[in-house]
Amino acid sequence: MEKKTKKRSPFNVAMGAAFMMAMAAVGPGFLTQTATFTSKMGADFGFAILICILVDIVVQLNIWRIIIVSGRHAQVLANEVVPGLGYILSALIVIGGFFFNIGNIGGAGLGLNVLFGISPENGALIAAAVAIVLFLVRNAMLVVDRTVQLLAVVKVLVLIYILAVTTVPLQSAIHHTFMPTSIDFYSIVTIVGGTVGGYISFSGGHRLLEGGVRGINNIKYVNEGALTGIGVASVIRVMLFLAGLAVVLAGHQLDPTNPAATIFKVAAGNFGYKFFGLLLFAAGMTSTLGSTFMSISFLDYNVNKEGHESWRPWIIVGFIALSTIIFYFIGSPAKVLVIVGALNGLILPIALAILLIAATRHKIMGAQYRHPRWLLVTGWIVVLFMAYAGIRTLLTIQF
Repeated sequence: MEKKTKKRSPFNVAMGAAFMMAMAAVGPGFLTQTATFTSKMGADFGFAILICILVDIVVQLNIWRIIIVSGRHAQVLANEVVPGLGYILSALIVIGGFFFNIGNIGGAGLGLNVLFGISPENGALIAAAVAIVLFLVRNAMLVVDRTVQLLAVVKVLVLIYILAVTTVPLQSAIHHTFMPTSIDFYSIVTIVGGTVGGYISFSGGHRLLEGGVRGINNIKYVNEGALTGIGVASVIRVMLFLAGLAVVLAGHQLDPTNPAATIFKVAAGNFGYKFFGLLLFAAGMTSTLGSTFMSISFLDYNVNKEGHESWRPWIIVGFIALSTIIFYFIGSPAKVLVIVGALNGLILPIALAILLIAATRHKIMGAQYRHPRWLLVTGWIVVLFMAYAGIRTLLTIQF
């Protein structure tokens, strides 16, 4: 845990939360999902991205605001809505985070595969060992916090370069984004789940609480942080989509075992390919640390603090080790990265519904607070839409 040596301004805390959320979203699953669906759907995938951005805005503005105004973590809120519901929510988040961690470890393994030619499975073992060592070092999360912003800048700069050396089909992308010829619910559930599904949707709000930002007076910083995080993640996704679309429309086939790498290799040769490997490894590592930290944080209540702190490192080691073992025997990292996004997307309507109910309880939110009606209405629309899309996905998904 970070020492309280100097109190940071609410704005700085909000920006830290924004980049934590954005970089948790922009992990290897994000890169692989975007490349996979761009290859499969072409310009029509732009519509799925548009829906994803709109859903992201509604979800994050609702969840961050409800957590900060109430001053409670999500699992505590859920317990106050219905006693015991917080434990169910924690179970869903931890299970979802665990599956996501399988994909994160796999993504880091893919990155090492690109860089050094070792198998993704052996790369995952190396990545897991590094992650465990980082978690056992004092103040490891502080180091991670200071790297995620730099990582975001690096990703944007690399994508700007890739777009600069390719012919971007802007007209086709814009046309099909607003007038798609087909709609794929699986792609929508998957990319929403990979961006604001499971633990990711709570990471920013929980981080604000840890930074001391809470109460009605801080809603301004909630909005700034949430919109900044969504903006960063959305810009990176749109840029990757455009780069992938340029490669696909030029007649190139994306390698299904590592589709995002193909985009960089075709656009920028071996340099782009190797640099993508470094980015993918870094994204996998930061997402592994983030998903592990946030998932375990949902176990942080009704437990004796001293006893819990002594067991926490072992829980973290077990969380990472077990997810790595499962990935090692499953293989197919690109497929895992897509499927886990879909699984986290199925958790979203349940988690959001719980917090929307909490938002209407005066004893939880305070007598003076009234949740904006437009956020309630759009929030419930997202719950219904994602539940419908999730059910359709369950009926068609192939594991």
